[in-house]
Amino acid sequence: MILFLDTSALVKLYLSEEGSDALLAIARDASVLAVSRIAWAEAFAAMSRRSREAPEDVDGIELAKRRLRSQWPQYFVIDVTQDVVDRAGDLADAFALRGYDSVQLACADALGQAVDDRVGFACYDARLRKAAKVLGMEPFPGFDPSEALRS
Repeated sequence: MILFLDTSALVKLYLSEEGSDALLAIARDASVLAVSRIAWAEAFAAMSRRSREAPEDVDGIELAKRRLRSQWPQYFVIDVTQDVVDRAGDLADAFALRGYDSVQLACADALGQAVDDRVGFACYDARLRKAAKVLGMEPFPGFDPSEALRS
């Protein structure tokens, strides 16, 4: 299985958060880890924000940034093309997604269309997981339909 990581999942691989251990186990079992090109900027923005909000964690966060920088070449990176952006607009409309969430989903969907393998979709947004499931991806963590009512 190819595992696509949105930014919320990618960050959990580098910072210890609720769900990090389970995600690490799933990631170890994946044949490929894939991300959208925009995940780079989003991950660094999220880590930098955490540094400002929790100055006591700055050293660990800087280490996480260095690890992401060194491991980035190991990810299968999906570029944000005009086709992906067009698809993202359709997905935003169909699933009431935020802009970058729809781009993440469109990247994963493009990957699924291009490969002959199962694509898992790791994210921590209920609405986005539901949309991934509708598109035929296996959401991680598993999708609970009652979550959609809370997003």
